[in-house]
Amino acid sequence: MDEGVEAGVGRVPTAWGAAADAPRRTIVFLLVPNFSMIAFANAIEPLRIANRIIGREAYRWRLTSADGRPVAASNGVTCAVASSIEDERRELIGGGRPSMIFACSGVFVEEFQDKPLFSYLREAHQRGISVGGLCTGAWILAKAGLLSGRRCAIHWENLPGFAEAFPRADVYADLFEIDHNIYTCAGGTAALDMMLALIREDLGDGVVDRVCEQALTDRVRGPHDRQRLPQKARLGVQHAKVVRAIEIMEANLSDPLSLAGIAYHVGLSRRQVERLFEREMGLSPARYYLEMRLDRARHLLRQSQMPIVEIAMACGFVSSSHFAKCYRELYTRSPQQERASRHKVASVA
Repeated sequence: MDEGVEAGVGRVPTAWGAAADAPRRTIVFLLVPNFSMIAFANAIEPLRIANRIIGREAYRWRLTSADGRPVAASNGVTCAVASSIEDERRELIGGGRPSMIFACSGVFVEEFQDKPLFSYLREAHQRGISVGGLCTGAWILAKAGLLSGRRCAIHWENLPGFAEAFPRADVYADLFEIDHNIYTCAGGTAALDMMLALIREDLGDGVVDRVCEQALTDRVRGPHDRQRLPQKARLGVQHAKVVRAIEIMEANLSDPLSLAGIAYHVGLSRRQVERLFEREMGLSPARYYLEMRLDRARHLLRQSQMPIVEIAMACGFVSSSHFAKCYRELYTRSPQQERASRHKVASVA
C-alpha cells in the first residue's frame, strides 16, 4: 500500500524544485462502454500517487460519458461519472476547460458510433487541448478524424483491423505513442508507462522513481518497448533461422511469399527450411504460414466490419471460397459464423 507516503506530504525535497512549480493538469477520462478497466486504472493511479508524493494536487481528473450516465467496463464493473459530453462541451469555453482528454475504450470499439462525442473530441483538439486514447482508444480518435498522418499505438490484437479500417493512420504495436499533443497507448500496463512519461515531463525523474516504488514496478518502459515477448520466447524456438522465417511470414500476410522466396531470405535451401519447421514447429512451413494468415483473418472478422471477400484478399487468399474452405477446416466454423459469434468473445485484454 502507498499510505507510507503520507508522512512526506508537504515536505518536498529541494531536488524536486521543478515539482513545486509545475502547473496543474486537469484531465478528462471519457469512458466508452466496455472500456478496459486495467488500462483505466493504470492511467489514473500514477497520477494519484504523484499527487501524494509531492503533497499537492498537480493532477486533477474527472470522469465523463456520452450521456452522463454510469458506464460498465468490459469486466462488468460500473463506474459513475461526473458529467456528460454536453456538459464538457460547455466547459471548453468556461472555467473548467481541461488540459487533456483521454478516451477509454476496450472490446467492440469498432462498433461504437457517437457523432456528438467525436465532434467534442475534434473541437477540443482544435482548441489546443491534448487528446489521447487508452487501449483501443485509437479507434475513437481515428473515427473522430484525428489520426490521419499521426503516429499511434494500439493493442497488438486490434492492430490488423485498425490498420485496415484507417490506412491513413500511422499505427504501431508500441507500448505508447506521443505525437505532438496526441497520446495513445496499447492498454493494459502500457497506460502506466505512458503516464509515467507524462509525470516525468512535468515533475522530473525523482517523482517518477517514487511513483514506481509505490506502484511496485522496478522499470519504466519506453514507448517502443515490445508489447509482446520476442518470437523466440513466445514460440519456444531457439533456431534463429526459423525465427527469421516466421518474422518474414508475419511481414507478408496479404501477399504471401513462396517457400523458395522465404528460403532465399533466410539463406537456406527450401528443403532445409522444411526440415527445420518440421523439427522445431511440428508443421510444414506452408501449413504454419497458412495458419498465421487464418489467425489474422480471425481477428479481422471479430474486430472489423470489412466484407469477408476483402478479408480474404487482405490475408492472401485468391478467392473467398478458398478462404472459407481453409477457415472451416482449421476452426470448424465458417467465416460468417465466426463473425456472428464475435459478441460472445472478448478478444482484448
